[in-house]
Amino acid sequence: MAQRPGTPRLLRELNDRAALDLLVEQGPLTRAQIGELTGLSKVTASQLLSRLEERGLVEIAGEQAGGRGPNAALYGVVPSSAYVAGLEVGPDGVVCGVADITGSIIAQVTVDPNGAGDPVKLVHNAVVKACRSARVALGRLNAFVIGSPGVVDPRTGDVKFAFDLPAWHEGVLAALRTDLRRPVTIENDANLAAVAERAYGAARGVDDFALMWLDRGLGLSIMLGGRLHRGRSGGAGEIGYLPVPGAPLPRGIGRPKEGEEGVTESSTWGILALAGGYGSLVGADAVRELAHAHGVHEPTAIECVRAAAADEERGGAFLDELANRISYGVTSVNIVLDPGLVVLSGQLGRAGGRPLAGRIERAVGLASPTRPEVVVTEVEGNPVLRGALHAALIQARDEVFSTR
Repeated sequence: MAQRPGTPRLLRELNDRAALDLLVEQGPLTRAQIGELTGLSKVTASQLLSRLEERGLVEIAGEQAGGRGPNAALYGVVPSSAYVAGLEVGPDGVVCGVADITGSIIAQVTVDPNGAGDPVKLVHNAVVKACRSARVALGRLNAFVIGSPGVVDPRTGDVKFAFDLPAWHEGVLAALRTDLRRPVTIENDANLAAVAERAYGAARGVDDFALMWLDRGLGLSIMLGGRLHRGRSGGAGEIGYLPVPGAPLPRGIGRPKEGEEGVTESSTWGILALAGGYGSLVGADAVRELAHAHGVHEPTAIECVRAAAADEERGGAFLDELANRISYGVTSVNIVLDPGLVVLSGQLGRAGGRPLAGRIERAVGLASPTRPEVVVTEVEGNPVLRGALHAALIQARDEVFSTR
């Protein structure tokens, strides 16, 4: 591939982008601080800031007091230079957030599907509602990233299969792009949770790790070399289908219908759920049933796990057996990939906290040649939404910060 020569224009582009990324990451800085952190001279830093001000990307955001002489001006990225939307879709509705180019979330809304089966209409209504809350015109959004359960084809970007979202299928992506008239990306929800974990959470800066998603659904995300591993068909991480001893085989092909072999309805969530495989051992109904058998009688699986973690004297035996069940999947991943770090995410993973994570780590260590560190998510708020917004911001910054 042809290389661009090191022309003065290219150097200016590289310096401008380095300064913008620095201001996004660290917040407002003085000219001297920008020069020091980028290695540029004061003259070059001044020229750089003048260019960025002319482009409407940087503005004076205050003053730094305390030094000798006049206070130094603090420069920051103009928040309104671009906006993005991130969404999490599920059978119970859509969560949509809008963020400015600095990453500040300025609006977040939840839209109930109300029986709406059209994904395009559902997403459109959520985006419109979020834009109204943020007081940002829909046309000013530079990028959309949508987190969806199920398998997303890495070649086309379309949803190939979503167990509990039958209306999401091939063709939805093109319809969304036509409707929103902007770049739209669909990504697996567990993958976006891993993106958020690496950007803001327990895996910050870690290149190799696995994230176990324990929530309404069960999922796994794999980060290798700082890149998501999706698999050739996008099915990497569909760990609920993993065959395990003591559970019937799940039905893995086609769209499920209640009453079919390998499919049952979750009484906890009121949606279709796997009746076999690994998912049937650590799904919400199975976890609640296990808790009740051990004398932990809270009404939901999440409340049972939270109560057991808060009182290990009462719930320790339940956590031991739950950890053993979860360890089947974690051990399989650890033996094949040796990620070194496994993050528990989702409502159930968060509810178990360190008491559950520590038990899983010990169980995996007993069954594996290596022992990964098992930790609990540190992402605040909705991890799928945070990951979607982060992915959208990367796209928007590449577009807006580019001089080409």
